[in-house]
Amino acid sequence: MRGVCDFTDFFVIATGRNERQTKAIYDDVAGRLKTEHRLLPRSTAGLGEAKWIVADYLDVVLHLFTPETRGFYRLEDLWSDVPKLEPAAVAG
Repeated sequence: MRGVCDFTDFFVIATGRNERQTKAIYDDVAGRLKTEHRLLPRSTAGLGEAKWIVADYLDVVLHLFTPETRGFYRLEDLWSDVPKLEPAAVAG
């Protein structure tokens, strides 16, 4: 997003299989960012339904979708002119 928009540098887009898994992914990511890096989101939206959860960490905006919601909103198509970065493998 850097150079294309002025409100964030990166979008991180991920998909859970259903609302429950999408919320669990958010809980894990937010928990790790809080405990390991002392980061809290500036704002969040969508936690109740968990079909599209957005967490704004200023430089990074996290988007977590269910498959149907991701297909409907198609952020990758909307921002298709932005270069994509593939995540490095993370040891768990």
